[in-house]
Amino acid sequence: CFTLSLLLCTAAAAPSASKTLIWGPGLETNIFLPARFFFIQTVDSTGRNFTTSPGEKTFEVKITSPTDPYARIWIQILDRNDGSFLVRYRMYASYTDLHVQILLKDKLVGKSPYVLKGAVYHESCDCPEPSGALWEKNMHCPASFSQIESDLSVFPSVDPDHNTHEILRRFGKRHSLCHYTIKHNQVYIKTHGEHVGFRIFMDAFLLSLTRKVKVPDIEFFVNLGDWPLEKRRASEKPSPVFSWCGSNDTQDIVMPTYDLTESVLETMGRVSLDMMSVQGHTGPMWEQKISKAFWRGRDSRKERLELVKLARANPDMLDAALTNFFFFKHDESLYGPLVKHVSFFDFFKYKYQINVDGTVAAYRLPYLLAGDSAVFKHDSIYYEHFYKQLQPWVHYIPFKADLSDLLEKIQWATDHDEEAKRIALAGQQFARTHLMGDSIFCYYFKLFQKYAELQVTEPKVRDGMELVEQPKDELFPCYCARKKVRDEL
Repeated sequence: CFTLSLLLCTAAAAPSASKTLIWGPGLETNIFLPARFFFIQTVDSTGRNFTTSPGEKTFEVKITSPTDPYARIWIQILDRNDGSFLVRYRMYASYTDLHVQILLKDKLVGKSPYVLKGAVYHESCDCPEPSGALWEKNMHCPASFSQIESDLSVFPSVDPDHNTHEILRRFGKRHSLCHYTIKHNQVYIKTHGEHVGFRIFMDAFLLSLTRKVKVPDIEFFVNLGDWPLEKRRASEKPSPVFSWCGSNDTQDIVMPTYDLTESVLETMGRVSLDMMSVQGHTGPMWEQKISKAFWRGRDSRKERLELVKLARANPDMLDAALTNFFFFKHDESLYGPLVKHVSFFDFFKYKYQINVDGTVAAYRLPYLLAGDSAVFKHDSIYYEHFYKQLQPWVHYIPFKADLSDLLEKIQWATDHDEEAKRIALAGQQFARTHLMGDSIFCYYFKLFQKYAELQVTEPKVRDGMELVEQPKDELFPCYCARKKVRDEL
């Protein structure tokens, strides 16, 4: 009887091909992303979800096209160690009727094969959806973003003719700016200032977005520096300047950071750290993680130096060290020796992650949240585009700007392990829901759409602007069905 019971329990605990769940945007033709993705939730024969990994080699994924037996598609299966998997794939050519098969020991899983019907376009394919409303519907974009509404609320209207002179008069000589116009879905630019190298991030994203959807005609300025610029109050007629970071004492219009934006474009490309790769490298299970707070970084803020001093005095609670000195003088007696860089994925060997400002907001926060450690967030005047949606004690553990209560908060987490774990998982779920590539594209499009509605004069291609050309893909050109229909009409 015992043997029979054990066999029944083992069978129930094994993954079930028919019960396992498959879902996600990578199974929909019209969700057009640089790297597409979907999810697998392992379920046993009784219908219970796995909450730990069944093994990273449990599932096999095949993606094929009946029209091309040599489809160039790179697939990765990332084990999220909680019973679920993230499957991502990057296409290097466009195909018709893509077939996605998920296999468990040669058995088809869920409703496999999933068929993406019609033309499925790869990242470099220039095939924009003419209707912004339809594109938003296909992408399942939210109706609004609270940060966009807040940022634009101080601008009753926007006058591109006036801004062209006023913004350059106020900021053009001392700061680095990009002046963009998108006209008939083509991107034009003129740069101002000495340090304009970071335009590559904005150029690349605008080109990617305009390959996917027709963007409203719009004219705007992007601040390429770290610090937000517009210090005028709402009652003082501030100028609309787009920045990657906002602050409580400025009126800049905030976009997703260049770091997060590039990671979306270059997933399975040039970057190794992105919102998907983190999910497959979250370190040991919570119970096996080191019960300390962890931080590594450079000396870009005085509070970071104080954090290192705090760690040296309390090594049992906090492991914090500097990897580089640039802003301050290196005093080894105070801050200890510089340490070697640690792989970001190795951060998650520790239960608690410290997020403390650098020159502005620390742009690592999305990736920290995506792990399964509890994030301790510095109280700060700076914010990124998603901070309004975060809740202290729900998604992260707050600590004061001067670090005066940090040790107390770490001790609280140590004494309340289950609550700290719950916060870690809530932060992780937030990142998985709100900070993936589809959300970033939705945010930018909604921002441009709402900003365009405020314009009271026509956006213009100004003197000195140059066309930012779409890259040519001569090896794998795509044949855009939308353009063909439009040309026939």
